[in-house]
Amino acid sequence: MTTLVVDASIVIKWVFPELYSAAARRILSEGYELLAPDLLWPEVGNVLWKRFKAGEISADEARELLQDVKRFPIITFPSFALLGVALDIATRFGRSVYDSLYLALAVSQACRLATSDRSLYQGLRRGPLAPALLWIEDAR
Repeated sequence: MTTLVVDASIVIKWVFPELYSAAARRILSEGYELLAPDLLWPEVGNVLWKRFKAGEISADEARELLQDVKRFPIITFPSFALLGVALDIATRFGRSVYDSLYLALAVSQACRLATSDRSLYQGLRRGPLAPALLWIEDAR
């Protein structure tokens, strides 16, 4: 079984129809072992809150979607243990510590980070972290 780290840009596409949602759902249905830092949960919660604030969903729908997301087969890792490596990645490559937590997990687990965050992917796809990145449409 192939292991992938998934970020919030992927997970949120499992519950909202967006650009690349079909590709994101393939990751969910293809039998990958899915990992994420525990930062995933507040990030997903924040997206749900933003959708509520924009009037796209009700508070009840946000709660239901959160329950749905919590049922996805994602193994989470404590961000605290990844923070040192994440800070190193952030300072070396000019990325946020948030994004770097996902990268730190991928590096530590010798797997790739699947993302649909174009800025993250474009910013790192030609550097030394490129082997740790997987663009959403390239997931098979």
